[in-house]
Amino acid sequence: MSLTETVPIIQLGSYLLVSLQGDLDDNAVLRLEAEVTRAVGRTRATGVVIEVSGLAVVDSFIARVIARIAGMIRLLGAEAVMVGIQPAVAITLMELGVGMQHVHTALNPAEGMALLRRLRD
Repeated sequence: MSLTETVPIIQLGSYLLVSLQGDLDDNAVLRLEAEVTRAVGRTRATGVVIEVSGLAVVDSFIARVIARIAGMIRLLGAEAVMVGIQPAVAITLMELGVGMQHVHTALNPAEGMALLRRLRD
């Protein structure tokens, strides 16, 4: 199964929606990093919503890669918003000390899209 079958990257106008589901292994997360950055460049997206509510587990590696993806997206001239963070995941991220300060967050995809519009204005 390819990464795009397990982690869809959907274009919604000038934005991309990436929905992370299930239990991603380290290799899938690294492929995701490459796919998302390629998709931003290819589509000239101005924003990316990374939806994480379906993730079963977020370890320090996955959290660092998500933060790195957000940084790469910004270097490509777009904004990134992470949405759907579950309370247990938020607690884990804080306990692990993963630097997510530069990552914009919102409660759900609709609020994430609204935040992207405000950031681009």
